[in-house]
Amino acid sequence: MRLFFAGSFDPFTTGHASIAERALPLCTELVIAVGVNATKQPDPDELEARLDAIRRLYAEEKKVKVTCYTGLTVEAARAAGADALLRGVRSVADFEYERAIADVNRSLTGIETVLLFSTPELSSVSSSVVRELRAHGYPTDRFLPQPPQQ
Repeated sequence: MRLFFAGSFDPFTTGHASIAERALPLCTELVIAVGVNATKQPDPDELEARLDAIRRLYAEEKKVKVTCYTGLTVEAARAAGADALLRGVRSVADFEYERAIADVNRSLTGIETVLLFSTPELSSVSSSVVRELRAHGYPTDRFLPQPPQQ
């Protein structure tokens, strides 16, 4: 499965990096895309610096491809040949909101959305995320709370 992770991805934000790292076992390729505003072009040097920082972060990971997108994320995901969008959520409330958006996206575009919590501490808060991953055949062990080691 090819996952497309788009947004204002900042390689120095641990939440986003955590989502990308935990998504790697779920896919054969992870496309990390930085959003570019079509009406207000970013400074080319600043954009290239951000892309380079992300590429360096995943230099040893052959599954990761870094790119840019403009316009709707679903369209960019389809153009990149992705099977699914990867979204990060920070709380159960965010999960409900993102799940509603994901349901609309899936019905309109046929592209599934995989939701992951942005921090490991929150991943055990909602079992609905684990159920969602299991329903689509993804391994879920690393997202479940682990018993304390003796």
